[in-house]
Amino acid sequence: MFDYHIHSHFSADCDTAMEDMIQSAIKKGIKEVCFTDHIDYDYPDPDFIFEFNLKEYDHSIQHMKEHYQNHISIKKGVEIGIQPHLLDRYNTLLNQESFDFIICSMHSTDGYDLHSGKFFEGKSLNEAYETYYTELYDCIKTFKNYSVLGHLDLVKRYRYEPGVHHFHEIIEEILKTIIADGKGIEVNTSGYRSGLDSGMPSRDILELYKDLNGEIITIGSDSHVTGTLGYGFQKTADLLKDIGFNYITTFKNRKPVFHNI
Repeated sequence: MFDYHIHSHFSADCDTAMEDMIQSAIKKGIKEVCFTDHIDYDYPDPDFIFEFNLKEYDHSIQHMKEHYQNHISIKKGVEIGIQPHLLDRYNTLLNQESFDFIICSMHSTDGYDLHSGKFFEGKSLNEAYETYYTELYDCIKTFKNYSVLGHLDLVKRYRYEPGVHHFHEIIEEILKTIIADGKGIEVNTSGYRSGLDSGMPSRDILELYKDLNGEIITIGSDSHVTGTLGYGFQKTADLLKDIGFNYITTFKNRKPVFHNI
C-alpha cells in the first residue's frame, strides 16, 4: 500500500499533525506515504490561504523520515492548484524547490472555487463541465512541471447528475497530452467518501487512459484526517487490475517507480 495523496497541518484545510498521519499509516500497514500539502495561489475563497513555510515543511518531513526510517517510507510532495494566470508563478516555485512528487490539480475554474458552488451559478451543468475540462486542458498544454494530474474529474464531486455529458473528447485530448509529456494520473479514492460511486477519475476515464497506453498511475486517499488513510485502496487496486493495468506508481526525486499490482 502506497498512499500518495495525504495532507497535514501545513495545509490550510487540515488540522492533523504530520506525525499523527505517519503513526496511523504505520498501524494500517501502509508501506509508503507522500505528503502533498496544498499550495493554491490566489484561491478565490479568502477564508483559506493555501500557502505555507517551505523550509519548515522540508525540515518536518526530513525529521520524520529519519525518525521513522525503519517503519515506513516518507516522501515529500506538494499539491498545486493551477489556474491559467498562475502557471509562470508555479514554474518559478517548482524550479526553486525540491519535491519527490507534484500533483497538479484544478480546484478553481473561471475564477471561482468549486467547493462553494459559486462556479456553477448561472451555468447549466454541461456548460460548467465544459468550462472546467477546457480550462484544465488549456493549462496542461503549456504547463509541464508536475508528476500526475490530481482527481481529473473533480468537478463531479461538487455537482453531478445522471445523463450529463461526460466530455470524453476533451478528456481524451488531456490524456494524450499528459502521456506524450511522460506524466500520469492519480486515482483519488475520496470520491467514494463524497457521494460518488467511484474514485476520481471514474472507470470510464481510467479505461480511456489504458486504451491510450497510459501507464503512470498513483493511488491517493486525499486524507485530511487519520481515519481515511488508505481508504478504498484494495477496491481501487482490484479495479485497475480488472481494467488491465499491471502497475501502481510511486515517485522518488520526481522519477516514477513501478510496482506490480
